[in-house]
Amino acid sequence: HIPILGPDHQGSQYINRKGYFSMVLQALVDHKGRFTNINVGWPGKVHDARVFRNSVLFRQLQEGIYFPDHKITVGDVEMPIVILGDPAYPLMPWLMKPYTGALDSEKELFNYRLSKCRMVVECAFGRLKGRWRSLLTCSDLRQT
Repeated sequence: HIPILGPDHQGSQYINRKGYFSMVLQALVDHKGRFTNINVGWPGKVHDARVFRNSVLFRQLQEGIYFPDHKITVGDVEMPIVILGDPAYPLMPWLMKPYTGALDSEKELFNYRLSKCRMVVECAFGRLKGRWRSLLTCSDLRQT
């Protein structure tokens, strides 16, 4: 979420679950921490999963055109290309997310390893905020 000053109209739509005015910035990052897709502009109140389901990226993934090759070979094993999401996102053939609820040791290990992979995303956002410090302060959208 990008903090913003409260807009003059529909202000309550921009108050996120943490209680401040914001705009959603949703992005896809590759395994090297490079941004490959960015979606920004939804009001902060809108749930991340809804933003995602209404994105061009979601449609392209559903239609199988975002990753046209669909598979990658790692060593001698052919694997599907997937994106990683948090528990809020829908489980899809092309989207991996952590298990929830009561977990056995295998599922806990899976979640741990998945969270290690997601650190690439956290680091990418850290670099983005470090480079574009204005993303950390309230933007006045009336100036745009």
